[in-house]
Amino acid sequence: MGNLRFDVVQEAFKKKAVVTETPAGKPSDYFGSLVFGRSNMRKYLDSKTYAQLTRCIDEGVPLDAATADKVAEGMKVWALEHGATHVTHWFQPLTEGTAEKHDSFMNPDGEGSVIEQFDGKSLVQQEPDASSFPNGGIRATFEARGYTAWDPSSPVFIQDDTLCIPSVFISYTGEALDYKTPLKKALKAVNDAAVPVCQLFDPKVKRVYSFLGWEQEYFLVDEDLFAARPDLMLTGRTLMGHSSSKNQQLSDHYFGAIPSRVTAFMKDVETAGYKLGIPLKTRHNEVAPNQFEMAPVYEEANLANDHNQMIMNAMTRIARKHGFVVLFHEKPFEGINGSGKHNNWSLGTDTGVGLLNPGKDARSNLQFVTFFVNVLAAVQKHNGLLKASVASANNAHRLGAQEAPPAIVSAFLGQTMTDVLRKLLEVPSDTPIVIAGKKGRRVAVEIPEIFVDNTDRNRTSPFAFTGNRFEFRAVGSSANCAGALTVLSAAVAQQLTAFKADVDKALNEGKTLEVAVMDTLKPLIASVLDTICFEGNGYSDAWKKEAKKRGLDVENSVPKIFCQFTAPASVDMFTQLGIYSKKELEARNEVKWDTYSTKVLIEARMAVRMAINHVMPAGMEYQRRLLEDLDLMRQNFPQDYETLAATQTTLIRECAALLSEIKERADKLNDARKAAESKEDSYAKAVAAEKAADILRTLRESIDKLEEITDNALWPLPKYREILFIN
Repeated sequence: MGNLRFDVVQEAFKKKAVVTETPAGKPSDYFGSLVFGRSNMRKYLDSKTYAQLTRCIDEGVPLDAATADKVAEGMKVWALEHGATHVTHWFQPLTEGTAEKHDSFMNPDGEGSVIEQFDGKSLVQQEPDASSFPNGGIRATFEARGYTAWDPSSPVFIQDDTLCIPSVFISYTGEALDYKTPLKKALKAVNDAAVPVCQLFDPKVKRVYSFLGWEQEYFLVDEDLFAARPDLMLTGRTLMGHSSSKNQQLSDHYFGAIPSRVTAFMKDVETAGYKLGIPLKTRHNEVAPNQFEMAPVYEEANLANDHNQMIMNAMTRIARKHGFVVLFHEKPFEGINGSGKHNNWSLGTDTGVGLLNPGKDARSNLQFVTFFVNVLAAVQKHNGLLKASVASANNAHRLGAQEAPPAIVSAFLGQTMTDVLRKLLEVPSDTPIVIAGKKGRRVAVEIPEIFVDNTDRNRTSPFAFTGNRFEFRAVGSSANCAGALTVLSAAVAQQLTAFKADVDKALNEGKTLEVAVMDTLKPLIASVLDTICFEGNGYSDAWKKEAKKRGLDVENSVPKIFCQFTAPASVDMFTQLGIYSKKELEARNEVKWDTYSTKVLIEARMAVRMAINHVMPAGMEYQRRLLEDLDLMRQNFPQDYETLAATQTTLIRECAALLSEIKERADKLNDARKAAESKEDSYAKAVAAEKAADILRTLRESIDKLEEITDNALWPLPKYREILFIN
């Protein structure tokens, strides 16, 4: 029994670096080569078609059927030249992953041969089975029709031999069944709300863009060891496993030298990313052993989100070529850091102004403070909903685990901006806000000139200001960024709309712009400083008590947290902005509850089976050998038997007690699983599943204790010390 594990471990450690597939030349030579971007559009489309397509992309002007046909023909020619044989609408259903159905370009020509065809109708719309994806009851099994529709704002790309068309996914009755549709609506809502506010300061602004820079954390494990762990294979995390004597205590993995096998993997991922037009910039070891991170240069939010999904898919495929499996689970290993996906978010205008950057004069600084404070006010009002946007069965293991943001949404500003806001409350509303060293006519509120370095980094803050952007640190590694971005964008859009209405009212009363803006901002500043802004240790029990006093959401039950989506304030916001209907919100909650309970109950079933089929037999075999040893000692040393056999007797008793405890807790977990599965209501099932998750934790404790005392050669599962250190 033990030999299998040792053989697997030995083979895994023998693996050597795989030669990378990085092409010759600089990344700039092949960047975007598999993307039908503007340079390829110019090459494969006539000038009129190109102009109409770029208007569609930039201004949202619809394409007529004839133009769509010409675009499809140009894409087909380009794709065939790059070896593509199939085409798919590539979309993001409510599974946290992506979906695709490949159709060949090949069509019979009626004369016994075939030709390659692709028309505008196939480009613009396709029809997958909507009832087979999570939909929260919007589509029943007998109501299968759904549609995918091309999103021209995200470039078409080639993956392997397939032309991929980024698309939205909606039901036959029009409800969104994906992440992209509401994200695009939310980004439009931010633009619609932010442009009028910008025009108070600069009438030339016509558009406001949302930007996203994601930081993707992940683990790599040897595929042989992965295959020897049924829990990793089926749940993405280890449901049992005693901690290694050495893990991350020495902080020697963080930013350390990257293992050669991992470097080879990273190079291939970067090459794939560059070809897909993804501007990957950073790679490094993370804190935990076998944990790594990559990050790109920030991009427009919808495109950045697509790129994150694309690179996660590429990483999964490429890892196998290098003998790895990539883990995006938020907490695959107990006792070491889990993985997040920090979302660095900001706003900018079509005039090139970063709205979360201090400006060059008093008016632009007033604009900066306006957006800065309104974002904080939006986070304050919808802090519970923002937490719900990142909550999941996976992320529940990570948030608040002394390694990641706590399950209370607060904002960290740093001392510099905190002082700026406090000073703004004290001075007259027409006091200029200037960069330090550039004085106004009266005593000014100063923002230090070297601004980006004037905010410390508080790793316990879920929503931190980092100089020219906010970093939403609570997003999970496996999550689709669009979930959190949709909520954040909606909250900011609602707040900016209300702010503009209040400023207009003040202007109509005869106030100057500066006074009108500051009079409107001051109550918001006072409120955010007293509630959402927190500079201290978010892990402390004192903060939990303080947060509750401040009126922040402190709920830590994932099924209950999801209720925020259908709270009256959330429904009002989403429906008024046209992002979700009430029906869509209710359906998404059904999906969230069902996904939560399904994942937890799969883990429960897996843990019980591993306890009975793997762990207990190993413990019993060890106990049997101890008993044999005990019997031999009795036969050979009858007079000194009790003294000489004291150690074996103690181990046998410990084994027996733990085996009994494991069986009892496994039975209890099995009963809890069955009780949860019997619930028909999705919320009730999720709440019951959460109770099963608590029992699973106690079962794990017993199993890990047994692992610690059982003969190493008998233990059937690769141990943490074997999985977590790549040679």
